[in-house]
Amino acid sequence: MECGIIGLQGVGKTTLFQALTAHAIPVQPGSMKPNMGMASIPDGRLDRIAEFIPTQKVIHANLQVVDIPGIPTGSGGSALGPILAHIRNVDALCQVVRCYDDPGLGPANPVGDIDAIESELLLSDLVVIESNLDKAERVARGGDPDAKHRADVLARCKALLDEGMPVRNGTWSGNDPVVLKTYGFMTAKPILYVANVGEDELDGSSESAKVVAGHAEEHGGQFVPLCARLESEVAELEEADRAEMLESMGLTEPALGAMARAANDLLGLSTFYTAGEKEIRAWAIPKGASAPEAAGAIHSDIERGFIRAECFHVDDLFELKTEKAIKEAGKLRSEGKQYAMQDGDVVNFLFNV
Repeated sequence: MECGIIGLQGVGKTTLFQALTAHAIPVQPGSMKPNMGMASIPDGRLDRIAEFIPTQKVIHANLQVVDIPGIPTGSGGSALGPILAHIRNVDALCQVVRCYDDPGLGPANPVGDIDAIESELLLSDLVVIESNLDKAERVARGGDPDAKHRADVLARCKALLDEGMPVRNGTWSGNDPVVLKTYGFMTAKPILYVANVGEDELDGSSESAKVVAGHAEEHGGQFVPLCARLESEVAELEEADRAEMLESMGLTEPALGAMARAANDLLGLSTFYTAGEKEIRAWAIPKGASAPEAAGAIHSDIERGFIRAECFHVDDLFELKTEKAIKEAGKLRSEGKQYAMQDGDVVNFLFNV
């Protein structure tokens, strides 16, 4: 699953992408092709597990991010086509909003920046509805229940968009999300608003950042403040230097940690762990995934030959300190194929192939 980073040109979008991917992906400024990479998800629980279970290495879960070309101010028309197509293909959105004054770009204008992007997405979704609603209503008049459902969902989407509200603000249940996904509505995608602030406003207390936070709350999105340029600089440092720089700023981790976890949540993912002498590793899976599906995240053979999952919760380890104590306390569970994985499970899969 992919999280697409969107925004106007010059807001720090690509700088954020470089920070997330630790500068591992070469980028071409001004390119109209998206940059794709993997971002490591900081996880305090994962690091703590290593305090109780000796291991050779610790491996974090990854999040796939896509740096989508910036939308030129005042563009529109055919120039937007390729950019909107990239946005339509990702599973969640991360909109970067400039919240600092820039000599070249002028004063921060979060309201204008957000509206510029949102207007394009709203209009694009309305075009999709206009080209599909009439047909769905005609077929629905013939009594087709699926067509009736599609027509109803499209009509409710149109009502929201006509009011300037994103599709995600609607009340959707049953098979509604399936219909929405069929049409690829961009305003239906979960969204994270990133306020790209100045170095002296890292807590998001500036008026511009507050505007972004308020918009996120009103439009069903999440909010994270960070300084993309600073995060990019931190990402280039060695681990020891990184820790020293963060400490000098009064931070325990880069702001990218909060952002990556928020994006992970947007995509509907949860985390389980495997732990042993060779490695301790975090795995991201869809929330509610079954034990065999989680096993498949490691290797298809483990899913195919799944017998059972022996697991305990990471909080049990933090409380009881050892796997032996967990077992003696009756906290070690044996789960079968119907078990829905819980966020924070530490698992050993038994399988036979």
